[in-house]
Amino acid sequence: MIALAQAIVNGLLAGATLAVPAIAFTTIFAVLRFANFAVAGFATLGAYGGWVENTALGVPAVPALAGACLAGGVAAVAVDDAALRGLRRRLRPGEAALAPAIASVAATLLLENVARFLFGNDPRGYNLPVYRDWHLGALAVGPQQLADAAIALVAMAALFLFLGFTRAGRTMRAVADNPGLAALKGIDAVRVGRIATFAAGALAGLGGMLIGFDTSLDPLLGFRVMLSVFAAAVVGGLGSIPGAVAGAFIVGVGEEMATLVVDPAYRTAVGFAAILVVLSLRPAGLFGVRGT
Repeated sequence: MIALAQAIVNGLLAGATLAVPAIAFTTIFAVLRFANFAVAGFATLGAYGGWVENTALGVPAVPALAGACLAGGVAAVAVDDAALRGLRRRLRPGEAALAPAIASVAATLLLENVARFLFGNDPRGYNLPVYRDWHLGALAVGPQQLADAAIALVAMAALFLFLGFTRAGRTMRAVADNPGLAALKGIDAVRVGRIATFAAGALAGLGGMLIGFDTSLDPLLGFRVMLSVFAAAVVGGLGSIPGAVAGAFIVGVGEEMATLVVDPAYRTAVGFAAILVVLSLRPAGLFGVRGT
């Protein structure tokens, strides 16, 4: 029972961090209507952007998160402007956005190799203080894990406030809910798409740096977590931000609990299992709307 409780605690903390890039993925899907797997590359470049600010410029780790957000956001807009938006424009009405999704996979590979060229393959670490785990009875909790989860929750709260109380956020919601009606009201879809893409890239960069805090940093950081990110978004319902958060906690706890019965190398299979189970019972995901 102690091992189970520890796995649940670890899973909840990991899920909070996983929710940040999962929200990035589902935000792009909600506004631009395609699965942008380049989120993995944005997470990697964001993590390196924060690493440069933290280690080379001597900025403390938490303020350096701004560098991660900026690097991820700029990378996202650059990739979308250079390739993905043009592919979306060529889609016929009702046509599945397969070409942009495939191109986003290619973009991820390109961004990872850019990171490899600039920083090499060796694992890197952030300049972080080292603390002993805190013990709550028989349970152990890492202070860095708690700090990462707290930062993730603050970022999620900031996004919800942005969407609910700013003009840009309301236009993003309008385009996500009904792009045709939004166009009739004079909303510039290209501008809104850029805002959504930058916000999603910034979240992905932030998530990548938080993941790097807990593990290490290398060019494959984003690729390693992309399955879990995709699983969280699909389980929660593609296009639903609350769904992405719920899905991240489900996948995070599931992966940690899986290590109790199988080798940790197989924990990522939980993402596939979660997708199969949830979509078998509810094809639109937990918070998704059927037919979207």
